Amino acid sequence: MYFKVLLYICTELIQNIMKNKRAVIITIIIAVLLLIPAIAMQFTNEVNWETSDFIITAALFCGSGLACEVILRTLTKPIHKIIVCGIIVVALLLVWAEMAVGIFGSPFAGS
Repeated sequence: MYFKVLLYICTELIQNIMKNKRAVIITIIIAVLLLIPAIAMQFTNEVNWETSDFIITAALFCGSGLACEVILRTLTKPIHKIIVCGIIVVALLLVWAEMAVGIFGSPFAGS
């Protein structure tokens, strides 16, 4: 009995996830972007990421992706969607650059 209920819940969850193809695409893009440094670390010593780097980057990418998904669902005009998602992407890039090399020299980057 409980197995059937659990199976039904899992099936419904998977079907709901697959209905939102844009969220699946965002998740795949995030996974591919995180694989790039993971693969590069196997071939060179110049890329040296720790587990915390992957976690922070995944959180930044997931937060940005989720924010863009919400914007794409809520705003109606295409130009507004493009502008707001562009602002989100620029903010992501600025935060990522600041954390990587400390462009602005803020305490946020550890300098």
